Amino acid sequence: MSAQTIGFIGAGNMARSLAGGLLANGWSAQQLLLADPDPDQRRGAEQALGLKTFDDNRAVAAAADVLVLAVKPQVLHTVATDLAATVQRKQPLVVSIAAGIRIADIERWLGGNLALVRVMPNTAALVGSGASGLCANARVSAAQRDLAESILRAVGVTVWVEDEGLMDVITAVSGSGPAYFFLAMEALEAAAVRHGLDARTARLLTLETAFGAAKMALEGGEEPAQLRRRVTSPGGTTERAVQALEGGGLGRLFDEAVAAAITRARELADLFGKN
Repeated sequence: MSAQTIGFIGAGNMARSLAGGLLANGWSAQQLLLADPDPDQRRGAEQALGLKTFDDNRAVAAAADVLVLAVKPQVLHTVATDLAATVQRKQPLVVSIAAGIRIADIERWLGGNLALVRVMPNTAALVGSGASGLCANARVSAAQRDLAESILRAVGVTVWVEDEGLMDVITAVSGSGPAYFFLAMEALEAAAVRHGLDARTARLLTLETAFGAAKMALEGGEEPAQLRRRVTSPGGTTERAVQALEGGGLGRLFDEAVAAAITRARELADLFGKN
């Protein structure tokens, strides 16, 4: 556990999940500060975590050794420029979890010459099973990289990329990825109902099957392709179902989906970065 203070700008779901993960990993409540202009968000964070919250972003920024920017990307420019003078005096490690905003733009809004880590988390962080991609600028030291990683590892797994352009791919894979799996679960559940199962049974079987498959892939030490082959008996029901999915272009559709998300991530980064 570090002795440093972490300040969160924004007290929404992602900030709360990170703060909650840090508390569970041994950080003290005194080391974690949250700021949010919305009294309901502050009240929710206080009730859920027992942490002190503030309505003034600059008060938290002035006290933070690590400043986590946990606000929506469309308001980050306004928030960052308001914090610039305070951040320049304090010189914290800045960690941004605002989706799609490039390091150069965040650093420019904050006044420059800062150690800054950009993070793409995903919504599974809310249940402690997140998958986050991280990218650092050249001013981030090895110790600061470890510190940033420890914050995100409190809610799941982390991967580093050196090429910031790959953050758009991470956005398309893990950032947007939960929605792909929710869509697949939704479709499988609906198919089960159409073929005679009641809705409650269809949902239970679908969700437990998805959970079990993910658990096997994580813990079994085999690639998904090999796991698929092991449960696909020649001439059996699974083989026929897999042939139907492949014949419908499942692989191509996933490739198109990821490509579309990458394109949109780059469009949004260009749009938000115009400020």
